[in-house]
Amino acid sequence: MNKKTFKPSSELPAGFADRQEEELLIRDFLILNIKKIMSKYGFQYLETPSFEYTDSIGKFLPDKERPSEGVFSFEDEKKWLSLRYDLTAPLARYSAKNFDSIPRPFKRYQLGTVWRNEKPGPGRFREFLQFDADYIGTSNLFADSELCFLISEILTSCGLEKNEFIIKVSNRKLTKGLLEQLNINEEQKQSITLRAIDKLDRVGIEGVRYLLAEGRKDKSGDFTKGAELKDNQITKIIDFLNIKKLSENNFEKIKAIANNNEKMMAGINELILIKKYFSLFNFENYNFDTTLVRGLEYYTGPIFEANLTFKVTNNKGQEIEFGSIGGGGRYDDLVKRFNNQDCPSTGISVGLDRLIYAIIQKNKIKVEKNCPILICVFDEKYMDYYIKILNLLRFENISAEIYSGNSNIKSQLKYADKRGCKFVILCGDDEIAKNLITIKNLSIGKKVSEDLKDRDDWKQSVEVQKTIPFDQLISEIKK
Repeated sequence: MNKKTFKPSSELPAGFADRQEEELLIRDFLILNIKKIMSKYGFQYLETPSFEYTDSIGKFLPDKERPSEGVFSFEDEKKWLSLRYDLTAPLARYSAKNFDSIPRPFKRYQLGTVWRNEKPGPGRFREFLQFDADYIGTSNLFADSELCFLISEILTSCGLEKNEFIIKVSNRKLTKGLLEQLNINEEQKQSITLRAIDKLDRVGIEGVRYLLAEGRKDKSGDFTKGAELKDNQITKIIDFLNIKKLSENNFEKIKAIANNNEKMMAGINELILIKKYFSLFNFENYNFDTTLVRGLEYYTGPIFEANLTFKVTNNKGQEIEFGSIGGGGRYDDLVKRFNNQDCPSTGISVGLDRLIYAIIQKNKIKVEKNCPILICVFDEKYMDYYIKILNLLRFENISAEIYSGNSNIKSQLKYADKRGCKFVILCGDDEIAKNLITIKNLSIGKKVSEDLKDRDDWKQSVEVQKTIPFDQLISEIKK
């Protein structure tokens, strides 16, 4: 009985993607823009390793034999290592290690791949490229304000209009103080309450009200247990969630809810100062959003999130709201975990692959593929002539290649068509005997005919090809 030959799958694991040239060229364009903007803003470039000790990452500490909560890990010499989940924790570790040598504030930016062991979704990957910009070692809220302005400039440099994105702003001290003021002290109740607040956009204000009470049943019949808060607690939270915009009147509404709670008052004052800096920047593309509760694990003050306001089509062909492409906030205690020294900090992160996914759908960035000129091979005995042409083109920094397969001319032209070549060069007996070159412009005769039979067919296509002296090649190509 014959054994079956094993064939490995050609499919990718969920959450990973092969990235083709168009996407990579858009990524390169975006990275180039980011680097220019970061240099303009005075940030330094930094790179940290892909792996960190798992307990240095901080957010997902191992609590089983093998840590698997959100990170990809392995054990090395009895210590767990994990692929970095984000770029912030490695920065905190780096800052603590180099605490005495780095300037403070330390303004750093980084571009790097991160890995998340999470359920993937449209434009949401398990491996993706992230951009971070951070201020290490400053409590000055000018830094937080500038990060919001900076991310706005990056998005407009991608070709997005101001009505196609919004920067949401809030403060962790508001929700922390609100829970404190309402005597919601039990950790599980706090967690359920904050998750309910975070779902406002999806379930509406009434849905949040149910989730703050006994719970909510969705359309499929699934029941989500609620926080089981008292009516007066729910009313105060709903009143808080109904406050939008950073107006003087709304600050007064928050103060009334705060009832002199120290944390909430500090959060209000910080937002007032940020609003002042926004005004000095003439920055208006933001919203105050009380439902913003990101970074429960380490954000300590102002938080912000960049949201795209247009819809995209997912892999199933469904039109969906795209939402957040990144965000950040103030994390005053993160560096302190490593060295027990105060080091207030703030930063912002953007998932570049997620942003590119949306930009491609909006067709905002036009990139030109660097398709080579193809030199077709009629006969191996003419390779010296073909290489002479190749060297001339490459000397002029013109992308060119000699066909390196083993196919006939018809197949070579199909290859050129698939590659998107604008020009092919055809040199047979006649051209080489007279030191000539025949150039065919495929951008004019866009599709290669399936009916080509011989060399004479090409000679009749005068509108898309011409034969010129060898020394006129460069001037003809550059027309």
